[in-house]
Amino acid sequence: MSARSLKVTLTRRLPDAVETRMRELFDARLNLTDRPMTREELAEAMATSDVLVPTITDRIDAGLIAGASESLKMIANFGAGTEHIDVSAAQARGILVSNTPGVLTEDTADLAMTLILAVSRRVVEGAEALRAGRFEGWTPTWMMGRKLWGKRLGIVGMGRIGQALARRARAFGLQVHYHNRKPLGPMIEEDLGATHWDDLDAMLPRMDLISLNTPATPETHHILSADRLSRLQPHAIVINTARGELIDEAALASALNGNRLGGVGLDVFEHEPAVHPGLLHHPRAVLLPHLGSATVESRQDMGDRVILNVMTFANGHRPPDRVLPAV
Repeated sequence: MSARSLKVTLTRRLPDAVETRMRELFDARLNLTDRPMTREELAEAMATSDVLVPTITDRIDAGLIAGASESLKMIANFGAGTEHIDVSAAQARGILVSNTPGVLTEDTADLAMTLILAVSRRVVEGAEALRAGRFEGWTPTWMMGRKLWGKRLGIVGMGRIGQALARRARAFGLQVHYHNRKPLGPMIEEDLGATHWDDLDAMLPRMDLISLNTPATPETHHILSADRLSRLQPHAIVINTARGELIDEAALASALNGNRLGGVGLDVFEHEPAVHPGLLHHPRAVLLPHLGSATVESRQDMGDRVILNVMTFANGHRPPDRVLPAV
């Protein structure tokens, strides 16, 4: 089949330049409303397409994949994470899955560093106080945060984004520690000034800040459980720009409201888009609406990567970003 006749369905609005290029290259069907597709609409798209381009808002489970037509041969995800796609079920049906890794690394690391700064220095709380007319001039003891220089940052998940965050953290004088399935090589550890911990439970109580940068898997679900949150120091700050289900959000809200945490900075939520009410209005919670890759450049790069994967597939070759089932 030629690329031009390939039926490619986009489940959400993508940047205009990406959509236009897809229309030029493929028989692309756009979602101009940007409303998330219902399960029934996803099923219809998978029954009438050669390629589906979903996003994190689309749960492509085994049931949907079982109902897909024989013509559906590729799921080209717009995004790096693929936990919303049953990759094993897709492979069993002969459907190739791809993603867009690497292109959002720097932007997500920027946002994690932004949250570290914002929570530590009470930036959002201070800005809201100013707007509300509560600023009456400088005083020696009002709105005091905590300095970063010399503090210990524990990074959970030292992949591309974790390492990019470590480089930023070093520039702010933070001591970098990390927990990972496997330690980095000695040269990388030396470059990052990073200390590896095999035991996450041993690392947590010694850190001033914790940043979650690991994928969502069955093993990492609630990796910050109520028990692990209780191990943190009362002044510790928790940052999450990865996936909401990494944290027991109810336990996090309880710890914050019980003054057992210094603050939280979250870009993702366990039951997104819902946010636990115990976090929503807390002054020491900086909450963002999933902005990790939300830059013009990153979203364009993600779209370009999708196009590259689909075009490579259309030309009879294996896409560079093929995703295989977890072992």
